[in-house]
Amino acid sequence: MKYLAALLCAVASPAIACGDADTPCEISQGTYHIQTPDKGSTPVPAVIFLHGAGGKGTGILRMGGPILERGYAVIGPNGLKRPNSRFGSGWSFHPDFTQQRDELEFIRAVIDDAVAQHGVDRDNILLGGFSIGGSMASYLACEAPDLARAFAPVAGSFWRPHPALDACSGPVKLLHTHGWRDTTVPLEGRPLRNGAIFQGDVFQAMQIWRETNRCTGLRADSFDTSGDFWRRTWDRCEAGALEFALHQGAHGIPKGWSTMALDWFESLE
Repeated sequence: MKYLAALLCAVASPAIACGDADTPCEISQGTYHIQTPDKGSTPVPAVIFLHGAGGKGTGILRMGGPILERGYAVIGPNGLKRPNSRFGSGWSFHPDFTQQRDELEFIRAVIDDAVAQHGVDRDNILLGGFSIGGSMASYLACEAPDLARAFAPVAGSFWRPHPALDACSGPVKLLHTHGWRDTTVPLEGRPLRNGAIFQGDVFQAMQIWRETNRCTGLRADSFDTSGDFWRRTWDRCEAGALEFALHQGAHGIPKGWSTMALDWFESLE
């Protein structure tokens, strides 16, 4: 993916604690990959990033240079291989689909292990994901908003049937990023398997988040189109933080995403 390729950046002598491409870190529920910055004291903040369909946790290591440079660890959990799927690995993201694994329990275990073994700061984690990984991050945010300090799904959100407006467990701090020209996961969603399953509508997802955060209005309160992203922010909410960022590209992680996401993350109260 051309947008992902633009993020690849090498960092001089990064410290790999464990979990390179050949030797993932193993816990009882599965495996994950982690890379920690060379400098700085512990505990260290972290970005956990969930890969898309057919991906691997090593993807975050390849795109993690700018994140490491800012003093964050990068963590890439591995999804499970899905039977009879041409995409290979994935996530049990939708509560109405067959669950291969309790993904919330797995991600909690990844965090516990990263805290205990690699000096990660449990209270300073940004949890993101791409495509199906973005959907997984969204469902995790809805079910367990305390799992991470904030959430940043990219090109993936809820699927139909959408959660009820009052279904999520509590307010969230969430930045959703999506491509204006995305046809793989369109903003409006699309049917798959002859309509047997149906991707969700991102605009409906934003409504769910507005209800969850008890925002006063439907429309955004502030807008910023000065950079590479068109950003809409809801400021008049009782709790949480909510922002929607569009870019001109298609289905991918856009250039500059990690910088934007970390700037947003570090601005949170």
